[in-house]
Amino acid sequence: MKNNNRLCEDLDAEINVPTHFRCPISLDLMKDPVTLCTGITYDRENIERWIEAGNETCPFTKQVLETFDLIPNHILRRMIQDWCVQNRSLGVERIPTPRIPVSQCEVSEVCSRIVGATRSGDGKKCGELVRKIKNWGKESERNKRCIMENGTACILSASFESFARDSFEKHINLLVEILSVLSWMSPLGKEGRSKLGTESSLRCIIWLLRNGDLSGRQSAVLVLKEILHSDERRIITNTLRAIEGVVEALFFLIKEPISPTATKASLMAIYCMISSTTKNDMITSRFLEMGLVGVIVEAIVEADKSVCEKALGVLDEICNTEKGKEAACNNALIMAVLVRKVLRVSEWATELSVSILWKLCDEESVRIEAIQVGTFKKLLVILQVGCGESTREKVKVLLKLLNVYNNRVDCCVDSSMGFKYLKKPF
Repeated sequence: MKNNNRLCEDLDAEINVPTHFRCPISLDLMKDPVTLCTGITYDRENIERWIEAGNETCPFTKQVLETFDLIPNHILRRMIQDWCVQNRSLGVERIPTPRIPVSQCEVSEVCSRIVGATRSGDGKKCGELVRKIKNWGKESERNKRCIMENGTACILSASFESFARDSFEKHINLLVEILSVLSWMSPLGKEGRSKLGTESSLRCIIWLLRNGDLSGRQSAVLVLKEILHSDERRIITNTLRAIEGVVEALFFLIKEPISPTATKASLMAIYCMISSTTKNDMITSRFLEMGLVGVIVEAIVEADKSVCEKALGVLDEICNTEKGKEAACNNALIMAVLVRKVLRVSEWATELSVSILWKLCDEESVRIEAIQVGTFKKLLVILQVGCGESTREKVKVLLKLLNVYNNRVDCCVDSSMGFKYLKKPF
């Protein structure tokens, strides 16, 4: 069946789409026709994008808009639906009847009721209202924007903190619902992060990270990442130290991934935690004891661009510590993986790979291994194609260190090969 967004393009050769059924902006068949104050009808998605871009005129008439109200054109929409049914034999799908977008007034009213239900400790009523917001968000991106623009994140964060402080086991279903909504709200705002960054809130989030179902664990790690990715991350990390299981929960989301989204959020949360602690911090040490270096290196091998960049960022931060460098040097895969990713993923991944190599090449055995996997040649290519000043300086230092061994060590490993020939250290 053909997509309605491309209907005009696909079917023009077979059927004439009435001009007044097309949106004046995209020239596609309208799915949700709405009329401006100028009397011109557009598809809702297209005219909303036009207005959100800062335009204050009607695209067709060029008149200045006295109001941005969009009035649903139900008659035209029904005509388009009837036309679709009549031409069903040509592969035309009937456009669904669109839902009316949620309004600021409706969102504000529900938020006020959530505040009241939270104050009275009515978890059942609060859950019903949260599910209402959740369903609005599922309907459209426009609804999500409207929900976020009306301070909902702060209201839900305060509610989460209140019920988590009371007894999160008792209200666990409600708390899971709140996190599932908060997981697509970014940024949460300073006040929202502050409510979610309390010990009671964090204990609940970590409990869900360890014991929740797949959806609950994903929501929990997305919210935790958002809390940590802020100016308050050092304070929040200090609070997390007292909560049992946070390191294990994040580690297993990398080792046994449930989704690329959860993996990226876990890597960002780990990075925020280890980068806001001292070099000998017990959190970093615990990650190393569990084998985080090996798990990350293995993940990088087949990772997509986004996961690869975040994993390299964590590895680079780990190598700022002596224990981290030692763990990295003892990994049989790391040199081949780093060299393979240079100039193949992104400029940022190349810079991180060079930074890690620069930190690891203190010892002679590491430099010899670097030569064997073709590091010297890759570094020369980096200088030829260009890079940032900081990376250029690191490359120059590495070339000086490796040049001593360049003619004395055979390059026995082609970095373009796979990694099956290497014995994994885990």
